[in-house]
Amino acid sequence: MKLVVVSAGLSVPSSTRLLADRLATATAGRTSAEVEVVELRDLAVEIAHNFTSGFPGRKLAAALDAVTAADGLIVVTPVFSASYSGLFKSFFDVLDPDALAGKPVLIAATGGSARHSLVLEHALRPLFSYLRAVVMPTAVYAASEDWGAEGLPERIERAAGELAAQMTPSAPVKEQFTVVPFADQLAALTSPSGV
Repeated sequence: MKLVVVSAGLSVPSSTRLLADRLATATAGRTSAEVEVVELRDLAVEIAHNFTSGFPGRKLAAALDAVTAADGLIVVTPVFSASYSGLFKSFFDVLDPDALAGKPVLIAATGGSARHSLVLEHALRPLFSYLRAVVMPTAVYAASEDWGAEGLPERIERAAGELAAQMTPSAPVKEQFTVVPFADQLAALTSPSGV
């Protein structure tokens, strides 16, 4: 099982990457998933070249393949101008439009203040719904004041639990009743003892 984390943080160190790592650790702790992190900062030039040439470079192609092959995805972006970063959107623009169909995705974002938290609902959730991903109900936003405060660890754990549940194959459901073929039921109705 493979969990891929897409982090669009631009600085080093990055609060976006920190949130991505915490979400990945919490999810991987509930599954046997191998974690792979895709740092978009390192792919910026190849993403731009892909738009002009139509072909991904070697590193970008590997990142796109990893996302396509993932059993679950965590995506984290910083907030710029009340939405996801341009680099984040550009990466998903060069991804095959069918690559995320049916794939469980946990969305998350970081920003300077809590007033940007709606980016999860007005920008990220619609993007991944459009790509036909299965977006987890709990999204995680971390403002500067959230680090070290109450609430963030609980949101991380809840969101990770939802993603892990979607990634883990469920046990087959046992039938709790006996199925009687229709022909047998019909025969019972037309027989003298069934009248």
